[in-house]
Amino acid sequence: MRVWRYGDDVNTDMLFPGKYTYTCSTAEEIKPHLLEDLDPSFAKGAQRGDLIIAGKNFGCGSSREQPVVGLAAVGISAVVAGSFARIFYRASINQGLLLIECPEAVKAYRTGDAVAVDVEKSLVTIGTRSFSFPRLPPEILAIRDAGGLLPYTRARLKKRKSC
Repeated sequence: MRVWRYGDDVNTDMLFPGKYTYTCSTAEEIKPHLLEDLDPSFAKGAQRGDLIIAGKNFGCGSSREQPVVGLAAVGISAVVAGSFARIFYRASINQGLLLIECPEAVKAYRTGDAVAVDVEKSLVTIGTRSFSFPRLPPEILAIRDAGGLLPYTRARLKKRKSC
């Protein structure tokens, strides 16, 4: 797992440039442009299971969903940040992208530190230190486990029809 580190106020244009809004609509079209202006190495280097650590107000800016669609499609395991923009947070739930607000862990992280996230115990471990975060609601975890709100809803509807 690789850890990608970014600062405060990383906005949606930094995550996915707005100039592609009307030309890239699928996850495969979005992925090559992720963070291209902020970190050109991200789109080529990010792999399933990688983690992002960022400062305050991650995902601020416009309400476009392409940044979240792309990060989820790459397979980012979680974004640990000081705080998240409200609209980005909601879009992340929809796509099954795990967001963890844990400012203490963000402050403690230094490049090269080992990082582990234990969702069940609500802990982020940086090196040898552990930091707690608020327990995530079971519904959000179920949506994440299903791969997003749409697959979660489809599975629930299918389950209801079979009863």
